[in-house]
This record gives sequence, structure tokens and C-alpha cells, in this order.
Amino acid sequence: MTGDYLPLLPAFTQMNVNQFVLEYATPRAGEIEIIGKALGNKELGLGVINPRTDDVESTEFIISKVEKVLEFYSPEKIFLNTDCGFGCFAERCVNDEEKAYRKIKQMVIAAKILREKYK
Repeated sequence: MTGDYLPLLPAFTQMNVNQFVLEYATPRAGEIEIIGKALGNKELGLGVINPRTDDVESTEFIISKVEKVLEFYSPEKIFLNTDCGFGCFAERCVNDEEKAYRKIKQMVIAAKILREKYK
């Protein structure tokens, strides 16, 4: 899917689920307001890591994503995730183990900082 989640919003609002796990590490997902205004009462698995790039996201980048989401979700309803995953596609790994480790490590560091700040 390319573009924001607006076309999926009618289906999302009808789903009887507790959590949505959505990709937000890249700009193609659009603004969080679209989901936040409609689904702020649900839990959000927030994608903050792009497994398809070599760039390791900074803790500042991750924290800024979460702080934007905090306008719509309470801290206990936010779970940090990667966008998609670090799996392989037909003999072509999306990312190597070292980069995946470094990316996830940044996510863990950001989570620790956020837990301290918003406890």
C-alpha cells in the first residue's frame, strides 16, 4: 500500500480489535492524525524502524514519532515496532543482522527514555 491510511479508516473503525500495528517509519504512511483521531481509544503498535534501509534511526527520530502519537494515545497504549520486519524475500535479505541489531537497539534505547519521561 502506498499513501496514508485514510482509505482503510472505514474498515479499521469497524474492526473489533484491541490493537492496530501500523507502519509509520516512512513518510508514505501519512500523518498520524488520520489514525489518532479515529482510533485513539485502541492500542497502537507504532512502526518506528524501517527495515528496508541501511540508515539506523536515531533515538531522537523515534522519540519524535512517539511524542507526536502522544497527542492521540496515552503512553500505555503505544508499543514500538519495526515497519514490517527484517525477514527475507526470495534469497534476498532485507537487511543484515548487524544493521537489524543496531536499529532495534536504538528502538530499545528510545523506549527506555520514553518510559522514564512519561511514567
